Amino acid sequence: MRIAVLLNILKEPPVDFVSQWINQFCLCAQGRYAFKLLNDLFVNYTNALRPVEDTDNIINVTLQITLSQIIDMDERNQILTTYLWIRQVWFDAYLTWNKTDYDGIDTIRIPSSYVWRPDIVLYNNADDHFSSSMETNVVIRHDGQIMWDKPAITKSSCKVDVSYFPFDAQQCRLTFGSWTHNGNQMDLHNALDSADLADFVENVEWEVQGMPAKKNIILYGCCSDPYPDITYTLHLKRRASFYIFNLLIPCMMISFLAPLGFYLPADSGEKVSLGVTVLLALTVFQLLVAESMPPSENVPLIGKYYIATMTMITASTALTIFIMNIHHCGPEAQPVPAWARRFILQYLARICFVYDMGESCLSVHTDKPAQKGSNYTLNGQAEGEDFTLRVRGVSAGEGCSQKIKDQLNEDVSPTLSPWQGKESHSGWIDGTCVDIDHGEVAGATAETVSESGATGKESAKKREILVESQCLFHQQNILRNIEYITNFYQEQKATQRRNGEWRKVAKVMDRFFMWIFFIMVFFMSLLIIGKAV
Repeated sequence: MRIAVLLNILKEPPVDFVSQWINQFCLCAQGRYAFKLLNDLFVNYTNALRPVEDTDNIINVTLQITLSQIIDMDERNQILTTYLWIRQVWFDAYLTWNKTDYDGIDTIRIPSSYVWRPDIVLYNNADDHFSSSMETNVVIRHDGQIMWDKPAITKSSCKVDVSYFPFDAQQCRLTFGSWTHNGNQMDLHNALDSADLADFVENVEWEVQGMPAKKNIILYGCCSDPYPDITYTLHLKRRASFYIFNLLIPCMMISFLAPLGFYLPADSGEKVSLGVTVLLALTVFQLLVAESMPPSENVPLIGKYYIATMTMITASTALTIFIMNIHHCGPEAQPVPAWARRFILQYLARICFVYDMGESCLSVHTDKPAQKGSNYTLNGQAEGEDFTLRVRGVSAGEGCSQKIKDQLNEDVSPTLSPWQGKESHSGWIDGTCVDIDHGEVAGATAETVSESGATGKESAKKREILVESQCLFHQQNILRNIEYITNFYQEQKATQRRNGEWRKVAKVMDRFFMWIFFIMVFFMSLLIIGKAV
């Protein structure tokens, strides 16, 4: 039974089984022919010489570059690291065969070390080891065409111009050419007008705008023969979003803090501290930019912005110190000059909207010197009284009546105090009616008059004159004290008025420089944004 089934299968084999058997047989046959082909091709072949039948013939090499990825752009060392796929195509006159003799084999793939390879290198290579490419196979066609595809990580030197950093665009050149063969032995051709960017992996920092190719024929000073090369120019534009949000916007915000130092009150004690703090913050950002930039004469745009801002903050700090010196000038300060009062306190104060308390922009400010009898402010209260005092109907500027003068000059004579034995004088001194008693005044004058032996009307008269003169003497002392207080108060008010004027001058200058620096920061920010656009 089993034998019958097997015979039936052999008589009518399945279609799948037959096809698989035929394929395996063909592959085995092609393998044998491929092995035979390889042996026949390399019997008398050497990879040390150019594969041309005539040494005067030129071998043509077609070069094609595919940009796969930008690995790194080192601006400080000016090195561009890229991942490339390099394809080279040429014809080898000794590696040809007839397809019919080898069972229709059209192509074979063998290690690239078996065949002659063009010595095409990257002229501006910046790699230390020159071993960034890997060994791959070559594809050989029956007509002698050899195609060699190899991936390579290249490090090329690139002249970086950071004048407009972080809104800069770079052009990096990759020049490929033969190292030993001149143009009479090997010629280079472009496969495409530009590098292939179909498989390019986008870079987070750089945007590729193109990579055109150009063939050059250069005559070097060492040799008279021409040397062709192909130069690929990689056009890169920096993506500035990272630098805008991490370097530029913080710098602008810090810069706008600098003019606000003028708005701080002078008595706060933080004006200079704010300026120094802002200056230190900008210095830190400047160091961050300087570490990533190459040490060249081209100062980056953001570096110029930092330097200009730091210069402005330094100037604002110096002006703040000067204005604080004006604000705290002290009582020994001279009065405000007339030109400063007219220009700063009147015109510039209105322009900067600086007014005194209770004064508006519509009020007219007039500076009149204080006069005697005018209004003053004492302990926070307005006083409009004239400090002209009168005592018992006798003015301070008038003195005693003529009657008292005569009585004092005629009737009052030096007397001695019975208790102290000291002399008491009364008379007219400096236009003022006075009584001078070197003893005890209280009750001494009355007892001296009573003990003098005078009685009656004369004693009463002298007593009245002495009492009146004694009252006038005490009133004169009070007037002198009041006059001293008045003069001291007027001097204090004059000092306060003078200090107030200097403080207003300092305040007006603060506001003026605040607006000036705000305008400067605004235009500087517009300038750098305009460069970005």
